[in-house]
Amino acid sequence: MGEHATPLLRSYVSGGWHTPADEGTPLRDAATGEEIARLSTTGIDRAAALEYGRRVGGPALRELTFHQRAALLKALASHLREHREELYALSARTGATPGDAKFDVDGGIGVLFAYASKGKRELPNDTVLLDGEVEPLSKGGTFLGRHLATPLRGVAVQINAFNFPVWGPLEKLAPAFLAGMPSLIKPAGQTAYLTEKLVELIVSSGLLPEGALQLLCGDAGDLLDHVTGQDVVSFTGSADTARKLRTHPAIVRHAVRFNAEADSLNCSILGPDATPGTAEFDLFVTQLVTEMTVKAGQKCTAIRRAFVPAERMDDVAAAARDRLATITVGRPTAEGVRMGALASLEQREEVRRSLKALTGVATVVSGDPDHVEVVDADPERGAFLSPVLLRCDDPERAEPHEVEAFGPVATLLPYTSTGEVVALAARGQGSLAGSVVTGDPAFAREVVLGAAPWHGRMLVLDADDAGESTGHGSPMPQLVHGGPGRAGGGEEMGGLRGVLHHMQRTAVQGSPSVLTAVGGEWVPGAPRAEGTHPFRKALSELRVGDSVVAGPRRVTADDVAHFAEFTGDTFYAHTDEAAARENPLFGGIVAHGYLVVSLAAGLFVSPEPGPVLANYGLENLRFRTPVKPGDELTVTLTCKRITPRESADYGEVRWDADVTNADGDSVAKYDVLTLVAKEAPSSGMSEEQS
Repeated sequence: MGEHATPLLRSYVSGGWHTPADEGTPLRDAATGEEIARLSTTGIDRAAALEYGRRVGGPALRELTFHQRAALLKALASHLREHREELYALSARTGATPGDAKFDVDGGIGVLFAYASKGKRELPNDTVLLDGEVEPLSKGGTFLGRHLATPLRGVAVQINAFNFPVWGPLEKLAPAFLAGMPSLIKPAGQTAYLTEKLVELIVSSGLLPEGALQLLCGDAGDLLDHVTGQDVVSFTGSADTARKLRTHPAIVRHAVRFNAEADSLNCSILGPDATPGTAEFDLFVTQLVTEMTVKAGQKCTAIRRAFVPAERMDDVAAAARDRLATITVGRPTAEGVRMGALASLEQREEVRRSLKALTGVATVVSGDPDHVEVVDADPERGAFLSPVLLRCDDPERAEPHEVEAFGPVATLLPYTSTGEVVALAARGQGSLAGSVVTGDPAFAREVVLGAAPWHGRMLVLDADDAGESTGHGSPMPQLVHGGPGRAGGGEEMGGLRGVLHHMQRTAVQGSPSVLTAVGGEWVPGAPRAEGTHPFRKALSELRVGDSVVAGPRRVTADDVAHFAEFTGDTFYAHTDEAAARENPLFGGIVAHGYLVVSLAAGLFVSPEPGPVLANYGLENLRFRTPVKPGDELTVTLTCKRITPRESADYGEVRWDADVTNADGDSVAKYDVLTLVAKEAPSSGMSEEQS
């Protein structure tokens, strides 16, 4: 980070690194108190940085397809994984143990990998995302509507907390980048040096388009004065700050999308069935202590309230006390240390102030708020704090449900009924995560459904899932991370939900031809092109709307009987004329639905070797009209969507299949999925030969 002992942290804005000209304010090693860097934003034009992202980063990202952006995320994740030891080493200065560092660093890298995978598997190789199916708006089918999503034309501004200086930025970057929006990262001051290193590694990789990522180390200043309705602001921090930012004049005036993840008095609930000696009892105690001590309890999802059946309070207190006695506090990299320091001395004092309010209504089960024995460190110069477990025997007291000590602190609280514990959980006024530890599915259902309106995520932990569970406190990129009320009212990640948060959903109305042209997916009623069989066309030749009509094929009674005998599907509607006649839906023998699909495949297939490599599935299959012996079937197969794969010599083609009878009634509709070579096989027959 420079040649001096205490370098000024740099910002990466408007295409280059910026080093402030003044002395800045000191940042200190959480464990030693040593000054390690200085922080300032003097000389940075925040409005210009936002404009640079909109003018340079946005267009560069929007030129790429979802698959291309996904490939860059995967490459970036691989690059960071190769350099994670550098992030681990610097993470120790935040007070993080090696385990804490991996939680932060590997968790963030994992989000990049997850979104890269989702982008490739669940999004089109296109720049437009269709959202939902076509909506008919007229009787004749000439006027339709459909929703589509396009990237917002602004910057995803992220204002992050100090506790996850790597995971925090990356979990916000991944969905924004995949959506096609550039990001500007504003890390919290205490741990900004680690985020600076992260961005340095990203920039030096040369993987991301210019302007796709910027970094502002220091105070936000007038940053939010310059946001527009095309920007997105995501905040992680205190509820008080979230309220101030949410009502910022520019955010209110321009209706800027604002997402907040704030304070959260998360709870864990021990089921009545989980008595001492059961797997669930041990899981509850282990999880509680883990959540208290990982990252020194500085996690927005950490357990703050542990609800226990009243008759189990002594048992849980004793078991947790014994387990906490094994936790060694000290220099994060010292051998045997299980918990490091809080992020700063100021943070430790804030936790102690909160503890004073809590100890007024609770007794200390384990730990000492004012003194701690540490290994290989000075307990006064470093921001060390003993893990403190409290016990409040009156769960109606307000303090445990209102005061959050953002550190290694949790409170045991009793309950006497399922209804009571659900009500107590709700007194947190909105939480990011709750957990229920029980082997009783009925109890789990009642608690989850009762507490869900106040929680963004609920984990049910039992002996069956414990071996693979990621635990109470781990946000997963596939699931929403956020919570109602006090927790901020927002959602991050959640798979593609996070991507859509950075896009504008627009309803488009028009004819089938227009919707096909705009969305890049063939819509029934739009023109079809017949001629060369589309299965004879390589991906490079194939076009949306290419079609083949095949048939008719008469279905006979022998066909139905043979299919029943051959497959073993002897359901009465296919084999017993008298019984089938009594069925109000059929009125006689009908063909198997899968016989209809099989006959349709025989009609539309082009059997010779060619560009079509494989049929890998059917989707959206519906049988619409019964087929009876004597009916004649015709199938119309139309190229619906073409999705080239970036890293393969083939792509995916989705075909619209519509099977009709002699009256023109649709008897079956479905999508056929095939893999098609990008170029025709060199050894294949010519079109004339075929």
